[in-house]
Amino acid sequence: MDLVRTEGPGHGQELAAHAVSQGARHVVAVGGDGTVHDVANGLLGGDTDAALGVVPIGSGNDFAKIVGVYGHDPVRAVARLVTAQPRRFDAGRVLGEWFVNSVGFGFGPAVVQTRNRMVNLRGFLSYLVPIVKTFFKFQPPVLDVSAPGFRERGYMMMVEVCNGTTAGGSYRFAPDADPTDGKLDVCLIRRVSLPRFLMAIPRVIRGTHTSMREVSVIKTAKLVVRSPEQPLVVHVDGELREPGTNECTVELERGRLNVLVAR
Repeated sequence: MDLVRTEGPGHGQELAAHAVSQGARHVVAVGGDGTVHDVANGLLGGDTDAALGVVPIGSGNDFAKIVGVYGHDPVRAVARLVTAQPRRFDAGRVLGEWFVNSVGFGFGPAVVQTRNRMVNLRGFLSYLVPIVKTFFKFQPPVLDVSAPGFRERGYMMMVEVCNGTTAGGSYRFAPDADPTDGKLDVCLIRRVSLPRFLMAIPRVIRGTHTSMREVSVIKTAKLVVRSPEQPLVVHVDGELREPGTNECTVELERGRLNVLVAR
């Protein structure tokens, strides 16, 4: 077993790609969702069947929730990986890179921007405080969202495109998402008032927000998001991207990634 340390964003992708080129059959990401994202891109960028494992030591650990290691300390997570079984997970593609958990437009990336400036917050507060702080300065953009059989244009609070069930740590945007079903679960939230917003936070945490009139959830393998009035800002597995474009296509490839799932 080889243990190597990442030195910054993107380095995990290089290390994972190098590991599989040397014959590695399992590559374990030890870190948060950003590390998982990088390592997954290293595996998905080549022709390999090597399996991705996760030991979660980040703050949100959204991907860990769907692979059976969430809430376990590193020693226990490693022990669970020893008996984990490989499964084929879907993987999404956006802006020339892969994602394994979620991509977000609107409020989601705005929260990431705020959180990146609040480096001293830890735990659940590092997700709740930036959300409330961002709301008071956020102006919902006009977005045009289209998928086969669906199209809507208007002022939207956010569009969260999910392969997993949660994003942002504890928020169950897509409670019925299945990373093996060949579909993305798209949670679209229209512009809301402050009282409705405050009401929605605990409902999103529980995953009961889908019945709210401001919310629509669709399943699709391809989504196009257009922003006619300003360039898009996107988060990809929680990592901020500012591509300088007004249109973005999100696509899913079924069974693209081999993942170790603990039971």
